[in-house]
Amino acid sequence: MLRSLWSSASGMIAQQTNLDVVSHNLANVNTTGYKKRRADFQDLIYQIAREPGAPVDPASTIPTGVQVGLGTRVIGTPSFMTEGYMQVTDNPLDWAIAGNQGYFQVTMQDGMLAYTRAGSWQVDGEGQIVNHEGLLLEPAIVIPEDAVEITLGNDGIISVKLAGQVETQEIGQLELARFVNPAGLRALGSNLFIETDASGAPILGAPGEDGMSQVRQGILEMSNVQVVDEMVGMIIAQRAYEANSKGVQTADDLLRIANGLKR
Repeated sequence: MLRSLWSSASGMIAQQTNLDVVSHNLANVNTTGYKKRRADFQDLIYQIAREPGAPVDPASTIPTGVQVGLGTRVIGTPSFMTEGYMQVTDNPLDWAIAGNQGYFQVTMQDGMLAYTRAGSWQVDGEGQIVNHEGLLLEPAIVIPEDAVEITLGNDGIISVKLAGQVETQEIGQLELARFVNPAGLRALGSNLFIETDASGAPILGAPGEDGMSQVRQGILEMSNVQVVDEMVGMIIAQRAYEANSKGVQTADDLLRIANGLKR
């Protein structure tokens, strides 16, 4: 009887985590470059009361055995690194990666590199291109003070037109990073990821080369969260939680009946 209590309780705990993940997705439905997550489940260990395949006589064996599971748990919350929908902004410092292969690189305060799909950039007081947190784009790009127009090519070449000039001049080359297993990146918040042993080391390259996606100017990649899918997932999590709570109640009723037995 106690097995059913703990199995149902494990299901309720797992569905709480599932709902946390769904709620986080919905909260970030308008977050630039956000990638949705999903809770993955795994059944727990089994108590073997009768071993399957055990011989019962020289000519036959037990076909299935008796195996009672002890519930479930969440084993992972992988990200879906699919491309989000593109929103045209016409802002020259809004850049989008057109495809799944590539991340922008930024330098954090401690000097480590972080990776992001959020392409909303700003220019600081020194002309450097930074994100909303003030983290420098890597490799560093400095916009001249007298620049009147900024152009980003699909190949990542950054050019500017200076005041009083007709021709543009190249000032830098955007470099992207991609990973063998992008779902293995560690999320830091603020749209940032860092590499892990699971993700593998970054593979660097110019946009459009060696399997790297191209970039687009004046466009932002939005979240890849589908609200309808998340609402369905929320309903499923709620019903699963209710079903597991019924298991707890039923096990409690059976224990009460057993405790009420008299000679």
